[in-house]
Amino acid sequence: MMIIRIRSWLHSRGNSLPREKQLSREAVISLIIHSIFQFGASMSGVFLNLYLWRLTHSVVVNGTYSMIVFILTPIGFALGGLMIKKKDRMVSYRLGIMLIGLFYLSVILAGETLVEYYILFAIFNGLAGAFYWVGYLTLMYDVSNDQNRIRYLAFNMIFFTAATLAGPALAGFIIRLKEGLSGYTIVFSIAFCMFLLAALISLKIKASSGHHRVYYLKLTGLIMKKERDWLKALFGFLGMGLLQGTMLFLPNILLFKVMPREDIVGYLGVLYSSLSIVMGIFISKYANASKARLYLALSTLGYLIGVSFLLGSVNVWTVVSFMILHSIFAPLQGNTMTGYYYSLIAKLPLKGQLKVESVVVREFFLNVGRVISIICLISFGSDLDGGLIPWILMIAAMSQIALVWSIKNQ
Repeated sequence: MMIIRIRSWLHSRGNSLPREKQLSREAVISLIIHSIFQFGASMSGVFLNLYLWRLTHSVVVNGTYSMIVFILTPIGFALGGLMIKKKDRMVSYRLGIMLIGLFYLSVILAGETLVEYYILFAIFNGLAGAFYWVGYLTLMYDVSNDQNRIRYLAFNMIFFTAATLAGPALAGFIIRLKEGLSGYTIVFSIAFCMFLLAALISLKIKASSGHHRVYYLKLTGLIMKKERDWLKALFGFLGMGLLQGTMLFLPNILLFKVMPREDIVGYLGVLYSSLSIVMGIFISKYANASKARLYLALSTLGYLIGVSFLLGSVNVWTVVSFMILHSIFAPLQGNTMTGYYYSLIAKLPLKGQLKVESVVVREFFLNVGRVISIICLISFGSDLDGGLIPWILMIAAMSQIALVWSIKNQ
């Protein structure tokens, strides 16, 4: 019933648009699958870091865990890309969903012994997530076109954020309701069920016909030398990674330190996600690809203002203020860069047949930036009581201005 309502709402939103700008049936289904997946991922992912924090109280352990995930992700993307070329995008996509489900099932079974094997869990998580994302990013390209891609990406972000809004709030409530760490087990169990449901719904998307079976990944280096705009965009994603690496786990740890209640972390996630949804709606209505550089400049300015709050003192109000601004401007930056990058893929040699290789290479650059930022955090900011973390974030935020250089106006 929920799926039918979502599909009807999306179609009603597109009836007044020209046919080429309306979303296809597979585009709508992909949004529904990703929303269900993200609901489970947002419940479990945010609190997996807090789970590790509760067990270890170590930024180094959390940082090392995330760094291993980011190192393994490009490898998983490359393997998933090969799978897509030889089989189909849906093979990698469904395998990723099922492996992530098994990952959280293993977290449930491991319990508190997770910390003894966190490196193995990080490897498992990195590869499983990579199979999902390389399949989904390829699917996003296939179910959208140059006429409706900005609109599709905006809706993707709205549903993605709505799921991110509900997941942490419910997870925080459950964890607060239960004593000790038993609430975490319930949260991970619900997430497992969500991944199973997403895998079943994915069967409604058929395998693509006539996909190219030659994997050109080894030739991407030569293409970078020829396609300078593509190379600049890839370095732009490396710059994005410099901020994303720490932002994917540090803010919730900071907030939990100054306000040690998981339910508060979850409820504030509702606030952050609500702001991102509002920005997503704005982008879907008013975004224009010709203003991409302006959007990236505005997002960088928003990051800098947000981090400046932390320079004076790290407390509840400064962390929340920082996250509010990040929640507003991160969707603007991410949507702009993704839309621009997809437009470049169609202009590369072989006319769109490099879409899988482009997704794999993009992830490599993005994760290089993430790993660099985490190494800096572990090396200089592992003491949460020290004053270096805000400055590390400030440097990462300043680096985002490079994204303006990385693209050209369309």
